[in-house]
Amino acid sequence: MSHKPDQDSTGFKDDAPTPPDAIASGVDEDMVETNRRVFAGWQWLLFAGLAIAYSSFHLISLNIYPMETWSFRIVHIAGALILGYGLYAGARFADQEHHASAPWLGWVSYALLIPAIYSLIQVFFMQQTLSGGALRIDPQVETWHFGFPLIAATVAAIGISWFYRQARHRFTPADLVLMVCALASAGYLLVAYNTDIRMSTGTSFAPPGITWAAIAGSLLILELTRRVAGLALVVISAIFLLYVFAGPYLPGFLGYPGLSMNRFFSQVYTDAGILGPTTAVSSTYIILFIIFAAFLQASKVGDYFVNFAFATAGRARGGPAKVSIFASGLMGMINGTSAGNVVSTGSLTIPLMKKVGYPARSAGAIEAAASTGGQIMPPIMGAGAFIMAEITGIPYTEIALAAVIPAILYFASVYFMVDFEAARKGMRGMRKDEIPLFSKLVKQVYLFTPIIILIFALFMGYSVIRAGTLATASAAVVSWFSPNKMGIRSILTALQLAGTMAIQIIAVCACAGLIVGVISLTGVGARFSSLLLGLAGVSQLLALVFAMCISILLGMGMPTTAAYAVAASVVAPGLINIGIQPLVAHFFVFYFAVVSAITPPVALASYAAAGISGANAMQTSVTSFKIGLAAFIVPFMFYYSPAMLMEGSWMQILRVGVTATLGIVLLAGMVQAWFFGPVKIWQRVIMLIGAIFMIYGGIYTDIAGLVIGAALFLMQRKAHGNHASVKPTA
Repeated sequence: MSHKPDQDSTGFKDDAPTPPDAIASGVDEDMVETNRRVFAGWQWLLFAGLAIAYSSFHLISLNIYPMETWSFRIVHIAGALILGYGLYAGARFADQEHHASAPWLGWVSYALLIPAIYSLIQVFFMQQTLSGGALRIDPQVETWHFGFPLIAATVAAIGISWFYRQARHRFTPADLVLMVCALASAGYLLVAYNTDIRMSTGTSFAPPGITWAAIAGSLLILELTRRVAGLALVVISAIFLLYVFAGPYLPGFLGYPGLSMNRFFSQVYTDAGILGPTTAVSSTYIILFIIFAAFLQASKVGDYFVNFAFATAGRARGGPAKVSIFASGLMGMINGTSAGNVVSTGSLTIPLMKKVGYPARSAGAIEAAASTGGQIMPPIMGAGAFIMAEITGIPYTEIALAAVIPAILYFASVYFMVDFEAARKGMRGMRKDEIPLFSKLVKQVYLFTPIIILIFALFMGYSVIRAGTLATASAAVVSWFSPNKMGIRSILTALQLAGTMAIQIIAVCACAGLIVGVISLTGVGARFSSLLLGLAGVSQLLALVFAMCISILLGMGMPTTAAYAVAASVVAPGLINIGIQPLVAHFFVFYFAVVSAITPPVALASYAAAGISGANAMQTSVTSFKIGLAAFIVPFMFYYSPAMLMEGSWMQILRVGVTATLGIVLLAGMVQAWFFGPVKIWQRVIMLIGAIFMIYGGIYTDIAGLVIGAALFLMQRKAHGNHASVKPTA
């Protein structure tokens, strides 16, 4: 009996592969860093409870029972320190090659609990004394019974934690000491700042207790930043701190009269430094949007976003690369970290890009560039928009609108770079049976509702806090109509995830606040402004190039929020002093702080992508720099053509937006040596000239650029026609 093929009810063969229901899964999974502990049992319950309580504290304080501003920010940082030292180890975990540390390190750590707890008890006694009517605490008591024990325990425990290795599921006593020290430091500041003592900060009359608490708090912030964000920001912070005391001995414009240790540290842990703009934003907007992102993750919306991107763009040539642009841009906008987004979405998109023909370095570079672009995509902009609003006083809605055209230009650049490379190498898109059916996914388009509600609420005039809270609540409600319904357990999981996700960004913002404090208290920012003013006297363009280099240098190795906060404190005031509008100046430094993530030689997003693709890290960095080239050109156009930031009439804005986008297409063709077909060297030179003319934004340059673009278009169409392609490269 012969075998017959399977047939459907119509009698036709049913041998076509069935499209998958989903291609992405696990995008929303919590990424466990290499130095993060994984607890079980009562320890897991304890830290899960702390994380839930920490997230809930912010929701309640921001929406129902507000706290006094400085107290709220102190608790915000202290909570992150306690959670951070509980979850993140200071050294590699013990394994077969690196066995657990000697027992005596544990006994020394337990011994350090004595001075740490003693200093915490002294905070209670001091609070009792001040409540009893005393105006001050005896300086000897503050120094000998609080300051010295606290500093000794903090310094010794940090040193021990660098060498203390335990299994991944075990907690170390050295970190317990640091958690107690964080409580003692924050406790003293809460006591002192809620009395008249607060008025003495930054003067010679400031009590020494504030200095000791601020020194311990600064050390704890620096060490936690090292654990969660690497050494780059810590080294930069250490250089700035060194400048405080070495500045009086430096020659030229770097010199300044100097500050004593008491005057500096008694003021740096106020709203002039650590409790200033960066912590103001992290304790309100950033933590709120981290909770929002955690709710989206808990309801598996990230998986849907990526699957929707595959269904929409997967069949285009070089499909996975275009999916990466869409999905990574969207997810990067929400989660606020380029490298983190590369790890979450890149683990799916990078292997698929390699599968359709992209070299490993190109696959990693595309993902890095797309994830970095998420930081400049309105309305959230990776929290950058909120920091800019806090620093400049410009309304958030104005900043979000101003970011629209630059974001379009950036993603258009990445898209056409990807498209022209795919055409040049003859790459295919994904087959119909390899991607989810659009008709199925479109039925769940309501999952975009939380983001739509957020945008509408913001532009209807709701406060950022109220809009973010509404969006978070809507994420839970919308999930009830999806396969991943959020019940009490899922909501608690989201709050726990948010508390954990927040640690890195809060530590980074507090550390950036330390640098901002040095800049404001020493006046180095004003002297940098004078230097820019001198350069502007020679050439405005030279001053802008110098500002670009400093912004990228300050941002290297740092997350977006910290990079922008520091650059805004050092560079932006100088640009404003040479006559540039505040919005233009801050967007200029913001863009370069963001693209430092793909700028060689220290490109965090590119290095993260290279780890997934298996390509050389430096090659990936150079390629991502090339793909994101528009981000290095467009900021200069903010100065020459403010219409790019919605400054001007609608006709000007429309003309500049359209011609700049066409210029970006020419720029991408020039870089990839492809338009409708291969482009010769002399044509690439003409394309570059036409691109610059149209990106520049002047009426006459736009006309000249359009003429060049039209001529090249006709020339390429005539030479290569509509179906130009080349054979795939080996």
